Amino acid sequence: MMTSETEKRKDEHIDICLHKEVTSHITNGFDQYQFVHHAMPEIDFHDIQLHTSFLGKTLKAPFLISSMTGGTTKGSHINEILAACAQHFGWAMGIGSMRTLIENKTTSTVQHIRKVAPDAFLIANLGAVQFNYGFGIEECKQAIDMIEADALVFHFNSLQEVFQPAGNTNFKNLLHHIEHAVKSLPVPIGIKEVGFGIDQHSAQQFAAVGVSFIDVAGAGGTSWIQVEKYRTDDPIRKQATSAFHNWGIPTATCIKEIRKTLPIPLIASGGMSSGVEAAKAIALGSNVVGLGRTLLPNAVQSEEACFQQCETLQFELQAAMFGIGCSNIKELADAHQRLKKQN
Repeated sequence: MMTSETEKRKDEHIDICLHKEVTSHITNGFDQYQFVHHAMPEIDFHDIQLHTSFLGKTLKAPFLISSMTGGTTKGSHINEILAACAQHFGWAMGIGSMRTLIENKTTSTVQHIRKVAPDAFLIANLGAVQFNYGFGIEECKQAIDMIEADALVFHFNSLQEVFQPAGNTNFKNLLHHIEHAVKSLPVPIGIKEVGFGIDQHSAQQFAAVGVSFIDVAGAGGTSWIQVEKYRTDDPIRKQATSAFHNWGIPTATCIKEIRKTLPIPLIASGGMSSGVEAAKAIALGSNVVGLGRTLLPNAVQSEEACFQQCETLQFELQAAMFGIGCSNIKELADAHQRLKKQN
């Protein structure tokens, strides 16, 4: 079968994220916070529990494998390894944009995911802007059915589309479509950014139309403007990418600001790279922590390497919890007073 332009673009995205420098020039914000060490934790390290609940589903640990690759042959092997990790460790998993699967009318590159991870919380994914380019409720249902998804997330990537060759830039009236999807689809609906963050006002608008969760996908990790720099032949866009090295809302800021006004379930993603950062994110108000490009190199290398990385992340989270005397995720979520912002 001939490779579509969408599939070709997604494969290029994987290669660029693996081999080019595309990290934002600002941090995810968690370096500004420090836990106050508790010299006498009064707990047994081996009693620390990581399980938590997210949208009614129990996770063995508060981690999400963030959406990275969707409907391409190259991404299929990566997804299989990531799905095996999600199943083994009891994490949630998001699938990359599934637009190309719907356009090509094929499920071959994702149909194995549910078989590999029969118990994992799986999140299907479509670009919200596609509502203005021919997609509707039927396409949303197709994305859900392809992987027997437990939820569907719509990603907002306005600046990526502006810098992307032949990007889809009509972001008008999307809130109306989101509200219709919330009322029409059989699974929880979420919203995510792609690395520039979701501000408090936008989060309130999404909550008002009934979305079930928000993945802030803040700045501090992959900058998709910089990714597109390596794909465009447009000299104007290529030159303009340098003005956006510091663009976006740090992940920590997104979590803190949204949590001030909304009780909605939050996923902290965007430059997350350690279990210590995960602990900080939960103490600030997130329910789950998403990891994306951090996992990609090991997922490409081998299942064993990816498993070891996931185990390390969990150990780091447990060690951080031990250091502040928290024996479970609920106690960690209530430990914001032990997280101090540095001067």
